[in-house]
Amino acid sequence: MDEVGDGGNEQRGLSQMERVVNTFVAPSATFKDILRSTSWWLPFILLSLSALGVAFTIQHQVGWQQVVETQIQMNPSQMSQLSGLTPDQRAKQMHGMILGYQISSYASPLLVLAFSALAALLLWVTFNFGLGSRSKYGKILCLWMYCSLPHLLVDLVTMVRLWFSGNTEGFDMKMPAGTGLGYYFPDASPWLRTLLSSMDVVAIWALVLLVMGGAIVAKVKRGQAAAVVVGWWLLIVLISVAATAAFS
Repeated sequence: MDEVGDGGNEQRGLSQMERVVNTFVAPSATFKDILRSTSWWLPFILLSLSALGVAFTIQHQVGWQQVVETQIQMNPSQMSQLSGLTPDQRAKQMHGMILGYQISSYASPLLVLAFSALAALLLWVTFNFGLGSRSKYGKILCLWMYCSLPHLLVDLVTMVRLWFSGNTEGFDMKMPAGTGLGYYFPDASPWLRTLLSSMDVVAIWALVLLVMGGAIVAKVKRGQAAAVVVGWWLLIVLISVAATAAFS
């Protein structure tokens, strides 16, 4: 029997698949089990395969050329910069951008791992040095991986849309599914669209999971966990909006 939990009662440890399922239907059970084991290989594999599936779908249903052209059209500053180049320079620049999107998309498992490691580090430092928690970094990283699972739904919607709708014109890789408000305002200014895109139901779902899980794993009050998680989210949103306004 694996050890457990609250009230000192012994409980059987959850399997990796049970943890994944419970993240969607009974998240507290998954978060409590992280106190027993910090194994996160299954959510990482699922997130990696999903991201690679999206990359494969985009390549075959949209094409990287169209992806880049759409991103340029949504960035007035970049359009102006490219218009001032000679045809050869423009072609070279486009080729570099296409290659960059393609490489980063197929390197998504490494990017998922790197981003998760950094995000978990920020949360761990804040919980431990800001709130006096004694949580282990491995537990916060494990928590982050499981709380990222709702993003699988965005990838699924994206793949289904591209394979079966037949409408790939204007596909925006940064907002591939209609889960965020920015998706419904394609003609809004870039900074406003970035702000609206942060109002995303899946992202908010993941934030709620992080608050719930942070309180359990870091052993802090839920209000404190909310202050940490939402505080970092708001800061990132503000930086993203400011950067978009400055460079578009």
